[in-house]
Amino acid sequence: MNNQPLILVVEDDQTVSGFMSAILKSNDYKVLHATSGKEAILLTASHSPDVILLDLGLPDMDGINVLKAVREWSKIPILIVSARGMEREKIEALDLGADDYITKPFGTGELLARIRRELRHSQAADDLLTAEKMVIGNLELNYEKRLVLMNGQEVHLTPIEYKILVTLSKHAGKVLTYDFIIREVWGPYGNDIMTLRVNIANIRKKIEENSAEPRYILTEMGVGYRMAEEVTD
Repeated sequence: MNNQPLILVVEDDQTVSGFMSAILKSNDYKVLHATSGKEAILLTASHSPDVILLDLGLPDMDGINVLKAVREWSKIPILIVSARGMEREKIEALDLGADDYITKPFGTGELLARIRRELRHSQAADDLLTAEKMVIGNLELNYEKRLVLMNGQEVHLTPIEYKILVTLSKHAGKVLTYDFIIREVWGPYGNDIMTLRVNIANIRKKIEENSAEPRYILTEMGVGYRMAEEVTD
């Protein structure tokens, strides 16, 4: 198949690289390999892969520097696949432009699901930017009319609550760090995480059937929030 998505695997451990390659090829993906940061940047520039799976512990440079370099000129989805599981490192990678983060060891199903999601996001990016509305489960956001509906009934939000909900919905399925949301809503000088949490709690009371067990706005502990892509009864 000529239209198979191309995945760049940036991993210097041959065992891990071989494992991921076998999984990807058996699921109809084409695979490129890079074992160093410099090679990863060159292959990204020359082959323009559909998704990059990036390890952080590379022999010539930290994967974070690869992420920074690629993000200077490309929006190719980058999925961090690393043994580093500290919240601080996840937040740094996400804030610098990573699209998602998987901690080793990981399951085959999880890896494939994350890749499929990034491919969907990439293909729909232009549509999202110009969309007049978005529907997730029983929640509808009409961006043109600045209207929020739940089960067909209007939900009354404050201007800040509306901006938070729009920010989350425009990146549905992606983890947004606290700092990212704060910058988007309050600007570069906002830094009050507690205010964000209070607003999220208020939004949940208005759109969630049970705010203690949210289905639309999900918490990524210590990192930020994620808007669900799909909600089923």
